[in-house]
Amino acid sequence: MEFQVQGGTTPVVVVTLAAGEQIGSEAGELGWLRGDIQIETGTSVAGQHGGFLKAAKRAVGGSFFMQEFTAGSGGGEVTFAAKAPGQIRPVDLASGHDVIVHENGLMCFQTGVTIETYLQKKLGVGAFGGTGFTLQRLSGNGRAYVELHGDVVEFDLAAGERLRTSPGHVGLFDASVSLNLTTIPGIKNKLFGGEGLFLTELVGPGKVWLQSITLAGLAQALSPYLVSKREATEVGAAGVGAAILGGLLKK
Repeated sequence: MEFQVQGGTTPVVVVTLAAGEQIGSEAGELGWLRGDIQIETGTSVAGQHGGFLKAAKRAVGGSFFMQEFTAGSGGGEVTFAAKAPGQIRPVDLASGHDVIVHENGLMCFQTGVTIETYLQKKLGVGAFGGTGFTLQRLSGNGRAYVELHGDVVEFDLAAGERLRTSPGHVGLFDASVSLNLTTIPGIKNKLFGGEGLFLTELVGPGKVWLQSITLAGLAQALSPYLVSKREATEVGAAGVGAAILGGLLKK
């Protein structure tokens, strides 16, 4: 099995499989296939176990269905594409080294990797922090690939060292790092700061990867420029009407 990250601003990861080798992903992550590749979709494929109940719990932070790609005798390639501009990072998992990934981050994984929803002990993190119940825990043995949006800033936190950030900027962190909820200080900051009421607090030891772009922020920035089908039809009709009126006035 070989992995190759290709592209720049919106990269892809290409997985080359020899006969009998497998790669897994959540449903909906596939970009394209090349060669002799079979696909199986289900709740307990790609090395994931536990049936319906396990899949339902996993779906809180990710996908209910998983996909397993297996190379036939001729081998082949499976490609997964990033959802937004950014970077693709490999994560090598082993016993005692688990990582936590943001909701939209997991692209693909070897079948020795286990995917679970990351549940914080404090309900407030999931209910109000915008994260916590929408994070995934990757454990087991093998490699996974994660997409991080925008530029990536890495921190290596010492034991007890604290890092506060808006929840959406949390991309990836070691499971040894604890995640808590903290309020933004000051009434004016809470009401007019534009960051909401809460920040995510990450406490070392361990590594943290923050992403400069959040999908929610990107969607909000683009929303004034998005035109619905109805609006496009109305604008088009208005343009045609103006052209006809202009032609009549010239006569």
